[in-house]
Amino acid sequence: MSWRTPCLNIFKFRLPALLCKDIITLVPLGIISYFSQNFRGEMDLILGISAYYHDSAAVIIKGDTILAAAQEERFTRIKHDPSFPEHAIRYCLNAAGASPTDLKAVAFYDKPFLKFERILDTYLHYAPRGLFSFTKSIPVWVKQKIWIKSLIHDSLPGFMGDLLFTRHHQAHASSAFFPSPFEKAAIITVDGVGEWTTTSIGEGYGHSIRMMQDIHFPHSLGLLYSAFTYYCGFKVNSGEYKLMGLAPYGRPVYTQIIKERLIDIREDGSFRMNMSFFNYVSGLTMVNRRFEKLFGFPRRKPGEPLTQPYMDLARSVQEITNEVMLKIARYAKALTGLDFLCLAGGV
Repeated sequence: MSWRTPCLNIFKFRLPALLCKDIITLVPLGIISYFSQNFRGEMDLILGISAYYHDSAAVIIKGDTILAAAQEERFTRIKHDPSFPEHAIRYCLNAAGASPTDLKAVAFYDKPFLKFERILDTYLHYAPRGLFSFTKSIPVWVKQKIWIKSLIHDSLPGFMGDLLFTRHHQAHASSAFFPSPFEKAAIITVDGVGEWTTTSIGEGYGHSIRMMQDIHFPHSLGLLYSAFTYYCGFKVNSGEYKLMGLAPYGRPVYTQIIKERLIDIREDGSFRMNMSFFNYVSGLTMVNRRFEKLFGFPRRKPGEPLTQPYMDLARSVQEITNEVMLKIARYAKALTGLDFLCLAGGV
């Protein structure tokens, strides 16, 4: 898939001075950054929230200073807890000595209706495939996820401020550029998927970011990496670091097969995946039987010994990931003409 130019691509905001990488995921900070041009008072309190994917979190800032940040899993003891972060929100408010009535705004980390549109469009495109997956995922959306405005207001009694939503990759870009020391820089964001975007290039200048080009779902470097994470017996959205750690023990013997059959990589870093080997668009697994036949051995079950073929798979997909990222970085340099680079996203 070639690079495309987003319709809405310019936004401005102020810089949060601190970044709590060890405490919280970056997205809530990014959404606060995205909207803070509207709230320039040094005493304004803004709450950022991410929820319903993995590692739900909250953060609260006053002006340019982070007052508190936390992930929901710290309170529920559920690893990577994706639920609405009511405990993290309560902690942030208490740590800031604030109540919901003190909040100038609450910002959410994506646009739920755009994400829901992508899910519906995908199921319609692949119908009747994916019916079982559809019956599993849609009730959660209808009962909970699309009602996020009501959930936020219910969790913050007395809140009378603005409720704001940003595109997911704009939040990623914000979290990378605005806490950086650079006055201007190219920005690359790569993850599994936001609403539609999976990869983007932008540029940051002072208090502004311009999103320039992106790649859309289902073509996703993050989901390619997650597919191999799944196939090597690790949990998607949490086991990717294990796959990366496994890579040095392997040999890149499958890189050519991956390039020839699974992903078409272009010189500018854009790519197109062969979806006939993957199941994540319409099923409950990442890959299908064609994927297994391609490599000639079955998916490793969690807990089974890690043998050399899986180490080689890990090394091979790591080589592919490195190649794509370097090509994107070179293209971003040529596109923007800037000397500094900010990276964000799960990849």
